[in-house]
Amino acid sequence: MFEDRLEAHRVELTGYCYRMLACVAEAEDAVQETLIRAWRHADRFDEGKAGLRTWLHRIATNVCLDMARSVQRRALAMDLGPSSPVGGVLGTPLSAAAFVQPVPDRRVLPVDGDPAELAVQRDTIRLAFVAALQHLPPRQRAVLILREVLCWSAQEVAGILDMSPAAVNSALQRARTTMSARNRPGGTGEVAEDLLRRYVEAFTAYDVDGLVALLHEDATMSMPPFAWWLDGREAIRAVLLGAAGVCADDRLVRTAANGSPAFGQYRDGQAFGLVILDVWDGLIAATTSYLDPSLFALFGLPMSLDPPRRM
Repeated sequence: MFEDRLEAHRVELTGYCYRMLACVAEAEDAVQETLIRAWRHADRFDEGKAGLRTWLHRIATNVCLDMARSVQRRALAMDLGPSSPVGGVLGTPLSAAAFVQPVPDRRVLPVDGDPAELAVQRDTIRLAFVAALQHLPPRQRAVLILREVLCWSAQEVAGILDMSPAAVNSALQRARTTMSARNRPGGTGEVAEDLLRRYVEAFTAYDVDGLVALLHEDATMSMPPFAWWLDGREAIRAVLLGAAGVCADDRLVRTAANGSPAFGQYRDGQAFGLVILDVWDGLIAATTSYLDPSLFALFGLPMSLDPPRRM
């Protein structure tokens, strides 16, 4: 059935739209609109001219370009201003619409496939990469994703965007220049389970030295929806030492977000925040804690935990 053929493309389309819009809810709206348009205009689909995948991405691109005109650019805290001083207050929370929103891996990444291709998919769904994409004009953004994430030819992308192949290649070069300046080092690859085990153990014991030992020297820490962020291992150490009385009994539950290891953080047994780790070269390059318990349902995390058993 044609409907089943459309549905088979949902995950890839969601990943594409998420990279374009930096918000899973908006991405899923865009995908739903794409599939509705495809269903309504199924009589216009000519498999002799373009495959179904190409046709759907053409529709999705138009939907995303329309949506991108009416929304503000989403960012990470590091894009919004200078780092915060140690001892500085969190400040006033911003609208969630100001930030790149996290996405569960299962919504945007295939469950199997070529390991090298899967590594590219994970790396290009990282928070830092998606945030860097938002600095591109929407059409450049589409060109870069279609060419370098989905690996389509300049000719194919030209057909999707109604551009010449030369214009596609020119847009790609400009996009690469911007991305090289904006994209922070990172990329999880295969994250060592030992690193995550040590992180959970140090976090649960509130072992500040143990946590800091897992960070890059220039690691960052941020807490959306606040613009507050920290730059560097020593600043993070100082803030963690000052927060011991607040965070000492928090607990973690493992999940996955943006191609990266992530955890639901619970305080007094209640959902508190979603913690995403960007791991690079065996150490943590960034910790992003979304202080928004409403995200827990999206990631299949419980809203509360039973009290720990006493020995």
